[in-house]
Amino acid sequence: MENKLTNFFENFLTKEPFFINKKVLQGNYTPENILHREQQITQIAEVLAPVLRMEKPSNIFLFGKTGSGKSLVATYTTNKISEIAEKNKIPIKIFYLNCKLKRVADTEYRLISQLCRDFGVDVPSTGLPTDEIYKIFVKALEKDKILLIIVLDEIDQLVNKTGDEILYNLTRLNLELKESQISFIGISNDLMFTDNLDPRVKSSLSEEEFVFPPYDALQLQQILNERAKLAFKEGVIEEGVIEKCAAHAAREHGDARRALELLRVAGEIAERKNNLKITIKHIDMAQAKIERDRVLDIIRTQPKQFKITLYSILESTKNKSGKIRTGEIYDFYKETCKKCFVKPLTQRRLSDIIAEFDMLGIINAKVISKGRGGRTREIGLVVPNSTIPKIHDCLKEGLNL
Repeated sequence: MENKLTNFFENFLTKEPFFINKKVLQGNYTPENILHREQQITQIAEVLAPVLRMEKPSNIFLFGKTGSGKSLVATYTTNKISEIAEKNKIPIKIFYLNCKLKRVADTEYRLISQLCRDFGVDVPSTGLPTDEIYKIFVKALEKDKILLIIVLDEIDQLVNKTGDEILYNLTRLNLELKESQISFIGISNDLMFTDNLDPRVKSSLSEEEFVFPPYDALQLQQILNERAKLAFKEGVIEEGVIEKCAAHAAREHGDARRALELLRVAGEIAERKNNLKITIKHIDMAQAKIERDRVLDIIRTQPKQFKITLYSILESTKNKSGKIRTGEIYDFYKETCKKCFVKPLTQRRLSDIIAEFDMLGIINAKVISKGRGGRTREIGLVVPNSTIPKIHDCLKEGLNL
């Protein structure tokens, strides 16, 4: 086995690679030329430009579906500001945080301590009173005399974990600061995010909002063609592959990140199989792999109540051909809570969780009116049938059922 593995790796080194630069197909890559987001870049630049005169700009919220270019545009614009600021010796600092990261943005204390560390102040991960960690942060800011822009990607995840009080506390810091100022860019997939904030918090934010539309199939084709030129050797992509990638992603709410991932994984599959070209068959194989991996990764990271809800949906739909309603799921949900020794949530809160699964693309939940009987949701699974047994096993393992 050892010789076989050695030969495999040695042969791999001698193979002609498909990729020139795989990084350009990854979600965190920021290209020099951003297609089909010129309007949004200009609008955000106009709001942020006063920072170059050391004037605090309005806070900004960017909304839109996954893969609509929100993070890309925010990163691109703030990078350009940093370049100009550095060139002209203007004291501006950008702090970017993905709020989905565990152990960084799961408590107010951890987020502020991370900000402190970004300013070179060594603070313990836990242990100090929250008021004390804020004082340390303010002192570090005042010492540097800067204008700080905090970019909070997936800001709704931060509020779900810590509550919206943290946004209020951070915005109110500007009243204490004499030498520095703080401004925010919040990024969220949830268009209703700010509507659910406490009015006091919403008032303190004084934000400008920009909604990013999804890309259409033609725009996705142009984005993929641009990246493919940088990512692959010439002539390795068969005709029709880019179009199929774009069509898949257009159906997924115009998700450019998904389109790029699909092309990258298809290339990896073709390379592993020693094929000479990336074909439409490789796109189909990549689609199945991504769908399976994405859904399972999402499920594994969900809180217990979310897992119980999805398990109840799976069990409720097991012997039914059509769609089911929230009330049917709630009965099964309460029984599952008993087995898991968990206190059941209200039916209204369960509906909120179902809506989140709908947003994640695991189920389809259509709100229907029952007249005087109020409203309910008709629910159906949208994941491939081949993935359902794996989801079921993953949930049973996570819930110890």
